[in-house]
Amino acid sequence: MAKFIYRMQNVLDIKMKMEEQAKASYALRRMKLSEEEEKLASYRMRKEHYEDAYRKSEEGVLNIREMNYYRNAVEHMNAVIKNQMLAVHVAQKNLEEAAKVLKNHMQERKTHEKLKEYAFDEFVKEINSQESKEIDELVSYTYGKSENDDDMNQE
Repeated sequence: MAKFIYRMQNVLDIKMKMEEQAKASYALRRMKLSEEEEKLASYRMRKEHYEDAYRKSEEGVLNIREMNYYRNAVEHMNAVIKNQMLAVHVAQKNLEEAAKVLKNHMQERKTHEKLKEYAFDEFVKEINSQESKEIDELVSYTYGKSENDDDMNQE
């Protein structure tokens, strides 16, 4: 039986490699987003700690230096949190972009796989057609030969 060879197999292989690279890029960007979100959460916890300490410093004996320290710390953490929120937003945008790229590569690969399936189906149809022709020829030959043998035996 003939061997099926897909003419565009090298293109399909390249599409598969590009998809794998896109998956890796997506995974890296997903990890980066997770890291940025964890940083944001830790900054918010630190801010809460400073706010609690500031409230405690207002109770009892007033220590102006300590109150100023915690108030400044809370203000600083607000700025840090704002910057971190921007970093999280950028990481989300990068992740969305990587997802779009991955989706495009997956669609291209699937398209080429479908083309390969169609080419294989055509190959199978061609093989079946060729086998049918050979069988018909063999049957015709055998039938014709037996007819000739019968005619010779009758004479």
